[in-house]
Amino acid sequence: MIRVIHRDKEWELEGRMTVRQVVEKVGLIPETVLAVRDGRLLTEDTMLGPEDEVKLVAVISGG
Repeated sequence: MIRVIHRDKEWELEGRMTVRQVVEKVGLIPETVLAVRDGRLLTEDTMLGPEDEVKLVAVISGG
């Protein structure tokens, strides 16, 4: 299971999929979050599989 954490929510997804697919599957917009695994930033085409835990961090912009 891929474990996905975003703020106070958690999901467990089965199978292998890209970071972008995971973000879309949990109902978020890919351009609004960054994916982090083991303290490292992931690109949207990074493949995830069983035993992966990914934290989604909101992108904040300002001016």
